[in-house]
Amino acid sequence: MPLPINLDALIHGKAVEWERLEFKEGWSPLNTLHTICAFANDFHNLGGGYVVVGVAERDGRPVLPPIGLEQGRIDGIQKEILNLGHSAIQPDYHPIVIPAEIEGCIVLVIWVPGGSTRPYKAKLGLGKDVKEWGYFIRKGSSTVRAKGRNETELLSLAATVPFDDRLNQRARVEDLSHDLMGEFLQEINSDLAKTAPSMPPLKLGQQMNVIGGPEEAPFPLNVGLLFFNPEPRRFFPYTQIDVVWFPDGPGGDRFTEKTFHGPLHQMVREALDYIKRNHLSETVIKHPDRAESSRVANFPYDAVEEAVVNAIYHRSYEEREPVEVRITPEDLVVLSFPGPDRSINLDQLRSGRAVTRRYRNRRIGEFLKELDLTEGRATGVPKILRAMRDNGSPPPEFESDEDRTSFLIRLPVHPMARLAPEADRAGQVPAGNGAPDPIPTWRSRPEWRLEWRLESIHDRIMAVITRGPLSRSQIAAAVGHKSISGAFNRALTQLLELGFIEYTLPEKPQSRLQRYRASKST
Repeated sequence: MPLPINLDALIHGKAVEWERLEFKEGWSPLNTLHTICAFANDFHNLGGGYVVVGVAERDGRPVLPPIGLEQGRIDGIQKEILNLGHSAIQPDYHPIVIPAEIEGCIVLVIWVPGGSTRPYKAKLGLGKDVKEWGYFIRKGSSTVRAKGRNETELLSLAATVPFDDRLNQRARVEDLSHDLMGEFLQEINSDLAKTAPSMPPLKLGQQMNVIGGPEEAPFPLNVGLLFFNPEPRRFFPYTQIDVVWFPDGPGGDRFTEKTFHGPLHQMVREALDYIKRNHLSETVIKHPDRAESSRVANFPYDAVEEAVVNAIYHRSYEEREPVEVRITPEDLVVLSFPGPDRSINLDQLRSGRAVTRRYRNRRIGEFLKELDLTEGRATGVPKILRAMRDNGSPPPEFESDEDRTSFLIRLPVHPMARLAPEADRAGQVPAGNGAPDPIPTWRSRPEWRLEWRLESIHDRIMAVITRGPLSRSQIAAAVGHKSISGAFNRALTQLLELGFIEYTLPEKPQSRLQRYRASKST
């Protein structure tokens, strides 16, 4: 039976996180049993894991070439694993065991998907007189026995299989597209892709772990329908992304809307491509004191991508609400339902320090990661923060209500890009606003670019500051300075003294919350 992911990517940790991998130099029944139990319990909803027997490890990394196993032992070990699943773990659990060849050596890959009847407990020993059992979980890259609070929390997870990993008894195996499954395996370079075309959908879906249930009555899993049915919204209404453009702001009378639906990964890519082609632009800033121009995006693509993928990853597919992307000349907002799990501290999330691993959709995250659409390691918010900072944009905003019924990510437009209204295809740019007249230019792509010809650093600061209160560092980044230079500080001080700009907190000039804005007389 081939693996549903590429073996080389698995061994080198490119397909799954290292905490979902364990290497064992030789066959150790008790240790392997405890690791199988831990992966089956899937304490952090990561999708289980893999045990590779016949490969030594050093500091959590495989030692290659592998030691391998004797060919004559393979069958006996497989039978022993089958027996352990009946006699040494409760409820019964049987992982998928696959012999594989690595650099000419035979190893066993034990694929342990998160179990649907957790929590599981395993014997503490394999002797006849051993009657003690224990619960095991993964902590980082180690298997440990769950005790105290961890054991209590594990027990609370009983029968709470994530929605995306549940059987859908309203669907049939035939609702899964053989072509979509094959295309997915080809894209992720899975070893299973070679034999997939000749396999019936039932067998292929079982090997990809998107079909479950007894042999006599198999059903698709929800995650299978979300990725491998041409129209998932048949089973999960409002599985769609609505992109809404408000050229005059949300209070205006004009707006355009485009809806995307279909398999999750295709829907995400089509929506992102549409946003990139129609609503993302670049501003080119020319400087009188140097030859190099600065380029800034109205919304950095990396931040937009992370925000949209985050919404698809973490939304609930039991709620009949679409993911909505609202774009105005001032901001881009991504709204999804519900909000983050209550285990996530919102202040830590806003600073990029949230560390929870209790994901709502473990299998969706697994598939998105294999498609390189997400890293699946709580890195989405830090990447958004970094992308906005590197672009010189104002910081993003993350909002959720007290009951966590929704989650909103707001990306403010870069101050220097506010005079680039995407909807204005006639090349007319509003004048005034205290900024120099921009010179519009066109490129082969339908993007709006502006070249600014500014006389001095004072002009560049005023072109930014007239569009809203900003901090000192935000102004510096917006005018193309990688750091706050002496020339920048002098110009800012002169503009303050001349009364062109003013503090937002005049009574606290040194406050870390201090911002600068255009004075009312400007």
